[in-house]
Amino acid sequence: MATRATEVLMDEHRGIERMLKAMEKALPRLEGGDGSTVPLFVQGVDFLRHFADQCHHHKEEKVLFPLLAEKGVPVEGGPVGVMLHEHEQGRRYIRIMDEAIQRYQAGDAAALKDLATAARGYIDLLRVHIQKEDNVLFQMANRLLSPEEQRDLVKTFDQVETEVIGPGTHERYHQMLDSLDVE
Repeated sequence: MATRATEVLMDEHRGIERMLKAMEKALPRLEGGDGSTVPLFVQGVDFLRHFADQCHHHKEEKVLFPLLAEKGVPVEGGPVGVMLHEHEQGRRYIRIMDEAIQRYQAGDAAALKDLATAARGYIDLLRVHIQKEDNVLFQMANRLLSPEEQRDLVKTFDQVETEVIGPGTHERYHQMLDSLDVE
C-alpha cells in the first residue's frame, strides 16, 4: 500500500494512460468511419467519467489541491489553477464524446467524426496534463507535505473511493483495463 498520496495519484495516472492508449490505438479505425470501435469508446467514456474524473480528479480537487493552497501554492495563475482548468477542459471533451456516441447510436454516422475529434483532443490534453502533475505539481507536493500529511491524504483517498464511487468500483475499472488490448 502506498504511503504517499502522490504515489496513489501517479499509480492512477498509469491506469488512465492505459485507457488513453487503448483509445488511441482504435482512433485510426474510428477516424476512418469504422463504427465497430464505438463500444471501446463507450467503455472509455465510462472509465474517464467515473475513474479519472469522479474518483481521481475528486481526490486532487477536493483533497490535495486545497492542502497545497494552504501551504502557499498559488491557485489563481499558479499550477493548481492550471490543473483545475485542464480538468474542466477534460470534462468538456468527455461530454462531447458522450453526445457523439449517443448521436451515432441514434443513427447519425457523421457523429463518428465528432467522437474521434473529441477523443483525440482528450488524449492529447491528458497526456500533457499527467506529465505536468507527475513531474511538477506532485514533486512540489512531495517537498511541501510531511510524511504524516501524505499518509493522512492516503487515508482520505480511501474514504473518497468508498464514499464517492463506491466499494469495489476502483477494482472493477482496473479489471476493465486488464481486459483491453493495450500492451
